Amino acid sequence: MPMKLSRRLLLGSGAVLAAGGSVYAFQGGGRMQRRAVAGAGTFNRGNGAEPDTLDPHLATGDWENNIIGDMFIGLMTEGADGTPIPGAAERFSASANGLTYTFRLRDHLWSDGRPVTAADFVYSFRRVLNPKTAAQYASILYPILNARAVNAGELPPEKLGVRALDARTLEITFHFQVPYVAQLLTHYSTFPVPRHVVEQHGADWLRPENIAVNGPYILKDWIANDHIHLARNPRFYDSAKVAIENVYFFPTQDSSAALKRFRGGEFDVLSASIPPQQTLWLKREIPDELRLFPYMLTQYVVFNLDRPPFGNLAVRTALSMAIDRETIVNKVTRGGEGPAYSFVPPGMPGYPGKAHLAFEGVPMSVRRERARALLKEAGYGPHRPLQFNYEIQSTTEARLVAVVLQEMWREIGAEVQIVQSESQVHYDLLMRRDFEVAWAGWSADYLDPKDFLFTLVSTSTSMNNGDYHSHVFDALMSDSDIEHDPRLRAQLLEDAEQRMLDDMALAPVYFGVTRNLVSTDVRNWISNKVNINRTRWLRLNRGPATA
Repeated sequence: MPMKLSRRLLLGSGAVLAAGGSVYAFQGGGRMQRRAVAGAGTFNRGNGAEPDTLDPHLATGDWENNIIGDMFIGLMTEGADGTPIPGAAERFSASANGLTYTFRLRDHLWSDGRPVTAADFVYSFRRVLNPKTAAQYASILYPILNARAVNAGELPPEKLGVRALDARTLEITFHFQVPYVAQLLTHYSTFPVPRHVVEQHGADWLRPENIAVNGPYILKDWIANDHIHLARNPRFYDSAKVAIENVYFFPTQDSSAALKRFRGGEFDVLSASIPPQQTLWLKREIPDELRLFPYMLTQYVVFNLDRPPFGNLAVRTALSMAIDRETIVNKVTRGGEGPAYSFVPPGMPGYPGKAHLAFEGVPMSVRRERARALLKEAGYGPHRPLQFNYEIQSTTEARLVAVVLQEMWREIGAEVQIVQSESQVHYDLLMRRDFEVAWAGWSADYLDPKDFLFTLVSTSTSMNNGDYHSHVFDALMSDSDIEHDPRLRAQLLEDAEQRMLDDMALAPVYFGVTRNLVSTDVRNWISNKVNINRTRWLRLNRGPATA
């Protein structure tokens, strides 16, 4: 039984804690009250992992996106509900053939007072696709004309299909029609960076004393493994409507400790750091603060096909068949997650979602027996068990799921060693393919099935963590790019997903839900499928402390 957390804190009368500019007072009864003392405009957010970078062209994680998206604005940005709205571009139009888009930039400034220009965007798109930048997300931009060749070093950056027509007019030409263009351009890989600052300061351009941003907040301080402080940017084009003056982001790898800090009033929001074993208690005790919502997220096991014996389809199939997905979501995660027998989550707009693992619906007893037989066919058995390291990030949820998977794999004759590392280290291992089997997750960058499936295309080198190669899969993905009929395009993508699932490129485990704790002090927080809530839209309603 999990320990029940008390709403009271066992502190003596009159104890005071300061956090992120807010003052919290503990009265004699022990219950903490928020005081509106110079902190009514201060927002404290538990944010998951420690960021590896705040460079929008080098970032890779949601925990970085939460911060970067408060600092920079792309051509499009997210509204309060996570849907795309005009950002740095006040409007755009498409050519008759749907391949060329023209964006009119709004008249706005970098935080140092310099105008944001179309040339800044040209520089930024070229920078993220320059192979010297080594941007992991470069392949998400391959729909742009010549992007793949530029990223491969086959063409100079000047050949990229992005150009400035004048100081406030930007043109982007694509290889093929991109029905998800508005959502794609909210992604941080498309954000502008200030050329004049980057070229002057090099790697130090992100230091608080150097940085210039075009978004609602500017970096004031970054204390590694403690907090990041952002302050309202008075030169942001919509600054007058930004209510919160200061934002503090805190790393929260230990979800149990993070929950205690939220319950203690240190955080206004706790994102993605809720202990699964506390979910039922939280649903009962603080339903108004627990925000669970369907999330375009798939958590899965990825196999490194370059590491023997995981190039063997029988081995991968056995390990996937042995996973009791229903037990994991019902007994471990318990937040409303769904068992995953496909890679693309359900509810993707315009997608039939019929691709599935062949053994879906087969009883677990039958699956385990078949899994043992597959391992035997691959040369493994009681006297020669399959042994491998299973890499996970050191979060509470990943550890809990790993222990359950370890036991499920033991039941079919596999001996698994769990290896933990910090989230940024873990995902670096995946990018370098320095693993055998690993835990991974993918959340939607834009609401289109391609956002999930492109990660497995053979040319998506840094995203294709397991080094999956299939000429059939690649051809179907390529055909989908040039198919103008939405129904036929969706069918091609579904055929590609089915091929990948039949090849067991990865083992989907469950579809996610947003796991946010949001204080009742926070206004305008709207749960959504992409789990993006920018601070610019939020308000704080701090009441005075009561005795």
